[in-house]
Amino acid sequence: MPLLNRRARQRVVAGVVVLVCVVYLLPVIFTLTTSMKPASEARGDPFALPSSITWSNYSNAFESMNYVRSLLNSLILTLGAAVLTVVIGSLAAYPLARYSRKWTKAVYFLFGFGLTVPVFALLTPLFLLLRDLGLLDSHLGVILIYTSLNLPLAVFFYTSFLRSVPLEVEEAARIDGCGPWLTFRLITFPLLKPITATLSIFVVLGTWNDVIVPLVFFTDPSKHTIVRSALAFVGTYTFDPSQLFPAVVLAMLPLTVAFIILQRRVVEGIASGGVRG
Repeated sequence: MPLLNRRARQRVVAGVVVLVCVVYLLPVIFTLTTSMKPASEARGDPFALPSSITWSNYSNAFESMNYVRSLLNSLILTLGAAVLTVVIGSLAAYPLARYSRKWTKAVYFLFGFGLTVPVFALLTPLFLLLRDLGLLDSHLGVILIYTSLNLPLAVFFYTSFLRSVPLEVEEAARIDGCGPWLTFRLITFPLLKPITATLSIFVVLGTWNDVIVPLVFFTDPSKHTIVRSALAFVGTYTFDPSQLFPAVVLAMLPLTVAFIILQRRVVEGIASGGVRG
């Protein structure tokens, strides 16, 4: 009887998993099928399978998006924001986790408060700041914005993780003659692989899929990101599915391919970091 109950529970769990997968895959399937339909079919019966595959939808979207340039812009912003957030966030969190002072608690509280501030409340101050610094309509300015927006989360992640790392490891390095910077770079930072992998995924997904910041801080069409270029196919009151959906597929394709290729390395990095920690 217990065996039957266990099998029944396993079947229920398997059924729920399949149902969840179907719910998640339906929008993707709908997007793919619609992107390959002729314009008349996409407008007339959006839920039907395409009678013929129209690859010209993708070539038209590729040209209209200035795809290669838009992809390069997204890569510059995403990688730049991820690297800066990891470096600055880990360096800022190290003294907050290792020193118990009034100022460290106050700074940590300020970073925590930054998690509650909505992006919309910061757009105007950031716009005025970048204007005064001469960084409007520049990749560097937008990278700095994404870094500042992700720093509270990075400091929160790294501080919590560093507090669980034993001090004995760093003390042994200091006895061997390593200074604070060398100890952090050679001993402490490699132990942060698990949280670095998690944080990098958050930053990459948030930066790649963001529309608000490029929409506000980029006026030059040659600086548009890939998602911003896909948004251009949405009009004020209507849109053409045969143009929008291929653009959406092209926008999410690089990130999907990168995840498929790198997922084993990400998992290995998390596992190895966890064993070392």
